[in-house]
Amino acid sequence: MEINKILYQIYKKREKEVHKYDFGSLLVIGGSKIYSGSPAFNALAALRSGVDLVEIAAPERAADIIAGFSPDLITHPLNGNFLRRGELKQIYKISKNKRGVVIGGGLGREKESFKAVQLFLKKTELPCVVDADGIHAIVKKKDVLKNNFVLTPHPQEFYVLSGEKVSKDLNERQKQVKRVAKELETIILLKGNTDIISDGNQSYLNKTGTPYMTKGGTGDTLAGIIGALFARKVKPFEAACCAAYINGKAGEIAGRKFGEGLLASDLLEEIPKVINY
Repeated sequence: MEINKILYQIYKKREKEVHKYDFGSLLVIGGSKIYSGSPAFNALAALRSGVDLVEIAAPERAADIIAGFSPDLITHPLNGNFLRRGELKQIYKISKNKRGVVIGGGLGREKESFKAVQLFLKKTELPCVVDADGIHAIVKKKDVLKNNFVLTPHPQEFYVLSGEKVSKDLNERQKQVKRVAKELETIILLKGNTDIISDGNQSYLNKTGTPYMTKGGTGDTLAGIIGALFARKVKPFEAACCAAYINGKAGEIAGRKFGEGLLASDLLEEIPKVINY
């Protein structure tokens, strides 16, 4: 797969007569009383990746904090301190005109939140990025997964999902990801020094990135970039491969500037340098 050629087609020069929503809209579902950063990173990375509009559905405290991060962010405060099934009616309404969803960042591990995630994923037909606590939510309900979903586990989350410890050998690791993706009939992006993406039939290895990307939040920017590509109608497997490349390249640029001091927010500033040809 020649990522640069695909990116050139995705981010080709825009015509003059374009309008809001021509490049998609995205829904982010995440956050809780304690965690508000993840959905904010999802949304800001998606905006930096070219999506026209992002709306965030989050519990009230998280939504209020996120709204203060940037005037670019639109939030929908949900009742309570964590995601509940009773809020799904509002979420379905918000998702009505969206082209993609990012779900899971900062949700926490409440059983009620897990049930809400399961019900949403079972009902939605939109392509979804399932990340972080969203992965934990579907461990006992894997039948909700679809072939237009991208799961983005790190090694521990892959273990929770599959029951398999990630092999230290790259070839074996690639076989593991491909096998589990095939079993679940979905797309898996295993994050690591070399990202492994597979839909169970084909696989791609992404080697962009830097050891400085261990900071919390760099996975959230990745999920947001995938969501932005969903919103631009990029096929899920290609979206996952391209997003891994973009996020890693942005990390490399930021890493050269900041080294040990790299923050996930630094990647946001570098994403346009990767995608603007």
